[in-house]
Amino acid sequence: MSVLPSVVVPPGAGQVVRAFGDEMLVHLDGAQTGGAFAMFTLTTPPGGGPPLHHHDNEDEWFYPLEGRVEFFRDGAWSEVPMGTVVFMPRGVVHTFRNPGPAPLRMLIHTSPAGFERFFARCAAEFDKPGEPEMARIVQIAAEHGIHFATTNSPGATSTA
Repeated sequence: MSVLPSVVVPPGAGQVVRAFGDEMLVHLDGAQTGGAFAMFTLTTPPGGGPPLHHHDNEDEWFYPLEGRVEFFRDGAWSEVPMGTVVFMPRGVVHTFRNPGPAPLRMLIHTSPAGFERFFARCAAEFDKPGEPEMARIVQIAAEHGIHFATTNSPGATSTA
C-alpha cells in the first residue's frame, strides 16, 4: 500500500483553468488525493452557469463563498444563501446559475476525482481560435460520464 504525501496549498495557489466563461482554481486534484476527490474554487460571472446535466461518476458538494447562486434540483430552482452546503449525488439532474450582478465564487468538491480533467480538456477547446465546437464539448463530457440534459429529462421540469 502506498501512502500519499500530505499536501498544503496556500491561499490562492493551485492550477487555474478557464472554460465556459468560468475560472477554476484547482486546490487538490486526483493526483494529489489518489483519485479520491478533487477540490476547487469556481468563479462564475453574472448570468453564468452550466447547462442542465448529470454525472455518472462524481458526487458534488458546493459551498458558496461570495455572490448569489440558484440551484436547479428536484425539478425546481431555489436560491441558497452563502455558506450553505449543497450536495448533488451522481445521477441527479442539476445545474446552478449566478443571478446576481457580481461574480459568484464557490468551493466545490467532487468525489471521486476526475471532473477537473474534464474541465481542463474543455479549457483546451476554449483556448483554440474562434468559438469552441459544442459537439466536441458534448463528446468530451460524455467521455467523462457527464451528460447534458433537456427539460424532458427525468427530474427536470423547467430551466427558467
